[in-house]
Amino acid sequence: MNIKPLADRVLVKPVAAEEKTISGIIIPDSAKEKPLKGEVLAVGNGTKDEEMVVAVGNTVLFGKYAGQELEWEGEKYLIMKQSDILAIV
Repeated sequence: MNIKPLADRVLVKPVAAEEKTISGIIIPDSAKEKPLKGEVLAVGNGTKDEEMVVAVGNTVLFGKYAGQELEWEGEKYLIMKQSDILAIV
């Protein structure tokens, strides 16, 4: 991957949302919630005030509206500050 986040930013590949059905009704993509879990693909060097805690390969949980969506070579990613990450799984 040629994307290198700067400072305290992290590049995350969201895990695909699970397909949910209710009594045989399939919920359309537009009604599905955004995934809240993903895999860290790249991390920045941190800042003098904030040391990077997450590492490449970690599975993380993040807020529903965290980060900025990014599409690169047909794949969708999120780039967010480390402080937007809620937990490492």
